[in-house]
Amino acid sequence: MNDSNKSKSLLLKEIKQLRIELSAVKLTTEKRITELYKSEERFSLAMRGTNDGLWDWNLETNEVYYSPRWKSMLGYGEEELDSTINTWARLVHPNDKDRVLEKVQDYLAGRADSFEVEMRMHHKDGRQIFVLSRGFLVTRESDGKPAGLVGTHVDITQRKKAEVFNDKNAEILEMIAIGRPASGIYDAIALMYEGRHPGMRCSMLELHGKKLLHGGAPSLPKAYSNAVHGMEYGPSVGSCGTSTYTGKRVVVENIETDPKWEKFKHIALPHGMRCCWSEPIKNSCGKVLGAFCMYYNYPALPNDEESNDLKSAARLAGIVMERDQAQKRIRTLAYTDELTGLASRTYFYKHLQGLIKTSARHHHRFGLLYIDLDNFKDVNDSLGHDAGDLLLETIARRLENTCRDIDFVARLSGDEFCILAKEIDDGYATNVARRCLDAISQPIEIATRKLIPSCSIGIARYPDDGDDLAILVKAADTSLYAAKKNGKHQYAFYEPELTRKAEYRFQVEQCLREAIEKQQLSLVYQPQVNVNTGKIIGVEALSRWHHPLLGQVSPVDFIATAERIGMIKPLTEWVLSTACSQAVAWKKEGFSGLRMSVNISPSHFLDKEIVPLIKRTLDETGMAQAELELEVTESVVQTDKRNLSIFQDLKSLGVLLAIDDFGTGYSSFASLKHLKVDCLKIDKYFVDDMLVDKKSLLLIGSMIEMGHKLGYGIIVEGVEASNQLNTLKSLGCGAAQGYLFSKPVNANAISKLLNTCYEC
Repeated sequence: MNDSNKSKSLLLKEIKQLRIELSAVKLTTEKRITELYKSEERFSLAMRGTNDGLWDWNLETNEVYYSPRWKSMLGYGEEELDSTINTWARLVHPNDKDRVLEKVQDYLAGRADSFEVEMRMHHKDGRQIFVLSRGFLVTRESDGKPAGLVGTHVDITQRKKAEVFNDKNAEILEMIAIGRPASGIYDAIALMYEGRHPGMRCSMLELHGKKLLHGGAPSLPKAYSNAVHGMEYGPSVGSCGTSTYTGKRVVVENIETDPKWEKFKHIALPHGMRCCWSEPIKNSCGKVLGAFCMYYNYPALPNDEESNDLKSAARLAGIVMERDQAQKRIRTLAYTDELTGLASRTYFYKHLQGLIKTSARHHHRFGLLYIDLDNFKDVNDSLGHDAGDLLLETIARRLENTCRDIDFVARLSGDEFCILAKEIDDGYATNVARRCLDAISQPIEIATRKLIPSCSIGIARYPDDGDDLAILVKAADTSLYAAKKNGKHQYAFYEPELTRKAEYRFQVEQCLREAIEKQQLSLVYQPQVNVNTGKIIGVEALSRWHHPLLGQVSPVDFIATAERIGMIKPLTEWVLSTACSQAVAWKKEGFSGLRMSVNISPSHFLDKEIVPLIKRTLDETGMAQAELELEVTESVVQTDKRNLSIFQDLKSLGVLLAIDDFGTGYSSFASLKHLKVDCLKIDKYFVDDMLVDKKSLLLIGSMIEMGHKLGYGIIVEGVEASNQLNTLKSLGCGAAQGYLFSKPVNANAISKLLNTCYEC
């Protein structure tokens, strides 16, 4: 057989084999179609009463069989959709199409064990439904290659809507928990329910007094929201106004015809609102806070789901409103002084910090005026705290009226106020301070009493006196202290020297407590001399303090500090015990009849424990009563019954009493008539210039003469020159102390002086 015949024979054999294969495919296809019809019949029976639909996709022809139920799921009749893959491609959501086809390819290629996917599809009426699609592979019997996919569609729209709703609800609860602004949460609530009910528009209104204020309505026209903002509620004020007034649900089926909307329908109808259902928003105690409203653009009454959602939406909004009102109340309490209505200390510091940042950025200046009322405690003590509160309210109004609108006024605490005066020079700060002094000092009648209040003002300037909050406030407070010290009812600018003094006072205060507790102070003694005999008749005990870092601290500083920090009592107890013990020791050395003088603080002298303390000290040290002299300043020499009683009790113990610094205080001669004292100590103030000032000489002579006539001993302090001593002797002075005889010295030095006889 030649090559041509061989080729022809082979071709005939291939054609014959191809015909056999085509016949087999035809039989297989017919069999598959028959099976599919039987499957559809079985599927239809199995899924009757459900929303499942059947589909069969022939991968070789791209033809797709869509069951009647599949089509009706999307709103189509049996003959309305072509049986091609393009039908599905047209109906599936564009954003889901590629993702679904990718899953198909993964399944066909064996990269996935099953095919199951969720997708969105378009309904004939324009809405969107969620579909769960499941499928399995159909292969050719001849070679096992994929021939098609067969599967179901299940409408899961309600489930997805519930999932979305629950997710949104969880997001809103998280927003509430982390403190997001109420307006944003209101919008989120509205959008959540609008997503659940297509076509619905929601609104939340807050009740403030009798007015309804816009809270949140993301889908309502702004013009409508603005129109109802500030509307007063009432028994027939639309749906929301009526609901908040009655505290009950109000359902209006048709806005156009309902009488409650008669005066307001012209606001709603142009924006397409035809029905409105309103539920009152209440707090946990049942108080109405506002209203939640639902609108549609057609007349309607709520179905069961909408009715339940209206109630749940109002409850959710109620949580937000109650939280928001509580936060506003907390913020008000934190930032506003409740008594005066001025900014509080917290808000003052917050505002000052912001002003410093702004001023630093723009190179601006401002002043801080620190104001403190003078003697405010006297008002509370004499007239009561109600009167004090009324005075503070009045002062607050006066300060507000004194300042410009751009200035910031705050009450820090008690009777302390602050003013932040923006963009100033020293001249303006001075004017503000003067106006404040004048305004505050205007008379005011409280509790039938006419008061003339006054204040002291410290002024610090930014950035000259400090460029941060702490330094600036400290500078203002320091200058206030200076104004007080200079006589009150005045202002003082900050000076660096004031800070150094303030820091020194602070260091003294910090170290003094430990020094007293550990008895780290010492005593020195200054002789008191009989000017006629030249003999030492007594000594005055004086405390001294040398600190390792501060050095020698003046008694003027540490005695005042001890008073201020409440350590004067333990200090006095130590001085008394030490001085009395020393006097007893000298007596044992043979120096009998020596008088020991100890200064007692006015506040401690009037304490009920002073008499038991003196008695205990005398008992413990063995000191003779008549050899202990207690010195008190004449500020305590008053006719008050309590003072008289203490003087009497101390005299009953047998101790001596002396009025120290006599002539410089404010005691009256009437007081001397009642008090049983032993000695008057005339202050150094009169001695210094008595030789050149006739008035001083006349006064000191008069005091010596008066003391003698009243039966008091006289000691003149501060004698430093012999001509002073001679003059005092001529005036009849009996005793003196001062540098002429000796400076204050330690006990050992006094022991040596006790045998000395001074030339007088």
